[in-house]
Amino acid sequence: MGNQINGRLDENVKTYIAAQGLLLTSTLGDTMYVSMKSYKKLQILICIADGTTVTGGAVTLKQAKDVAATDEQPLAFTRSLQNRDWAAGKVMTETAVTANTFTTVNGSNSKIQLYILDVDSSTLDTEDGYDCVRVDVTAHASTTPLGSIVIYNLYNPRYSDANALID
Repeated sequence: MGNQINGRLDENVKTYIAAQGLLLTSTLGDTMYVSMKSYKKLQILICIADGTTVTGGAVTLKQAKDVAATDEQPLAFTRSLQNRDWAAGKVMTETAVTANTFTTVNGSNSKIQLYILDVDSSTLDTEDGYDCVRVDVTAHASTTPLGSIVIYNLYNPRYSDANALID
């Protein structure tokens, strides 16, 4: 099918809520896997609305051989778009990622944060059978958190009716 310039958004983008809750820690921060076999690109949106006593979380990408997380290993990435205080300004800033990880806002109370990661399927270790991706957020904490959500937008489908939840 490919990317349809004049097509509807829902024909070109498949959206999944990968995680939602108060804090992105432990199992909630272990978001779901999606298969990129049928898609060229994945946009990951991480939105965090903190309360007080904030501890930033480490954000990394993982790849696996199937959506059940077989043989999970790190996925390298070097950039992200970040807005660490949405109320102060609505501009996303391209930020270099060091050692395939970055940390969300730490120690700043009542901030709304937005992070965007873009994954190209060509960066996965497909020669060894890796075609599934997830984002991992560990140790994020806040007293009286307002909530967090992680959204996956898969785009540039290779086929029509592609399902990224089935490997």
